[in-house]
Amino acid sequence: MVAGLQVSGMTPLTTIDFPHHLACVLYTQGCPLRCGYCHNPELIPFQTDTEPLSWSDIDDFLTRRQGLLEAVVFSGGEPTLQAGLREAILSVKKRGYKVGLHSAGVQPSRLESVLSQLDWVGLDVKAPAHLYARVTGRDNQALKNRQSLQLLLASGIAFECRTTVSWQLLQPEDILLLARQLAAMGVTCYALQISHGNNCLDARLQRPVSLATEQLVDLRQELESMFPAFEWRG
Repeated sequence: MVAGLQVSGMTPLTTIDFPHHLACVLYTQGCPLRCGYCHNPELIPFQTDTEPLSWSDIDDFLTRRQGLLEAVVFSGGEPTLQAGLREAILSVKKRGYKVGLHSAGVQPSRLESVLSQLDWVGLDVKAPAHLYARVTGRDNQALKNRQSLQLLLASGIAFECRTTVSWQLLQPEDILLLARQLAAMGVTCYALQISHGNNCLDARLQRPVSLATEQLVDLRQELESMFPAFEWRG
């Protein structure tokens, strides 16, 4: 039995949340950030009236899916803030699954404590440092994110950095600045995810601004030239 892990939802099968693997996704409750484009705002509060999934039910599901699923992804919310994350990861590994993690890098020490058990990480890098508070609604997060990225770079674990962009918050030049910084640090896999405003936290972002096709084409070409692996999502 795993204690200290609040899972509020599950995607039983996905082909896109852990590269090249059939996976399920467990969504943990609670996130300290307030990104206006967040499309899972129900996962932001740390306390909720919704009954969480029990670990026994999750474990039963994983037992039944052995041989069919290859990996389990812990997402959120922000899974590194869950006290029971390491225990849950070890339980999943004992079932023979690979483990992926989606994180915004808000707690480097917690990430470091589970790194050795992870097979892949998707790290959200929200913006260049000087625009981090604008995007996340919180101060003092840019440094924590950078520390988390440095841990990943040193670990040798497969990972991608990805940025979700609402053009009301960031401009193409902001994305290019961030991408150059990431490439200079040694990041080789990067994805840009375009927000379409669906169910997002900030109602002002629910009708997204579009850029000219020429701007988007130029941006995509520049990003493709910076990274051995680049994906444009959206």
